[in-house]
Amino acid sequence: MSSVTTTVEVVDTTTSPTSSLPIIDFSPFFSGKPEEKLETGKQMVKVLREVGFMYIINHGIEQKEIDDIFEWSKKFFELSDEQKSKCPHPPNGAHHRGWSALGKEKVVQMVFDEKEISNLRKHPDVKESFDVGKEDGYYCNFWPEDTDIPGFKAGCQNYYNKATLTSKYFLRALALGMDLNEDFFLNYHIDSENQLRLLHYPPTKEQDLRNGSTERIAAHTDFGTMTLLLQDSCGGLEVEDPYHKGVFIPAPYVPGALVVNTGDFLMRWSNNALKSTLHRVRAPPIISETGYSKVRYSIPFFISADRTKTIDCLPGTYSEENPKKYEPINALEYLSMRLNATY
Repeated sequence: MSSVTTTVEVVDTTTSPTSSLPIIDFSPFFSGKPEEKLETGKQMVKVLREVGFMYIINHGIEQKEIDDIFEWSKKFFELSDEQKSKCPHPPNGAHHRGWSALGKEKVVQMVFDEKEISNLRKHPDVKESFDVGKEDGYYCNFWPEDTDIPGFKAGCQNYYNKATLTSKYFLRALALGMDLNEDFFLNYHIDSENQLRLLHYPPTKEQDLRNGSTERIAAHTDFGTMTLLLQDSCGGLEVEDPYHKGVFIPAPYVPGALVVNTGDFLMRWSNNALKSTLHRVRAPPIISETGYSKVRYSIPFFISADRTKTIDCLPGTYSEENPKKYEPINALEYLSMRLNATY
């Protein structure tokens, strides 16, 4: 039984850019049959080698759980700035928790020079966010007042726990697909510093988006092991075509699906065998009557290795002909370096 079901509007990538991403049905993995688990993992690894992005359906997160976290996200961003400012993101970019107001964060791609980052910040990302980690994590969480939004904390924690469980299934499949022991990646994600992010892109003036004075999110790669993304039906996510550099293809909404992609940490870990692909968020459709874009919500969940773990290139990804491209690195040091550049 194949775990790849279809793609959306596939065209011949040898002559023209792809127009969407592979869709993998994860349900065979849950059968418990070794051959079906292995096949699912092999299909995931194939896509992550070639594209770096995929949709995964039948992943175990129920539609009600998806609907609930989107509803909590909308309720949170409908709070006043005064209410949201009770749980602000701290100045330390690595302490990636709490509310970030419009324009506070600027996503940059492998830029660490302070002057260059300052120049990029002149064109802020028009979005606000709220970030959550595990309650007993290395960094503490910041929550709004319960009287302002009763049940919000529990709602976020419920989805965080479910996404963490789902990530462990994906890590097991990934290990099998790379001919490793099924628990290989789990042993590096026992005490994971995963991160749940709620994102709100408010309606934005078309002229500002066109002249570049504001941006959604510029082209970038993610930092950690993998990302599991929920997006609404608004649109805007685009992924660089693996066969045509600089060409970005839409990744439209697929009901119930997770958009899953390789992070830079896993690409480094795999000695570049797995692809961490550039992606961006462009302006959603413009409402002609108002001249403003539609509102957009998305919910990424970032999988990260244990902060104490140091990783080296995976077995089977290097040889005399293909030597290691990276030195060993500690997970916390790597993610702190990347996150500090965004604030």
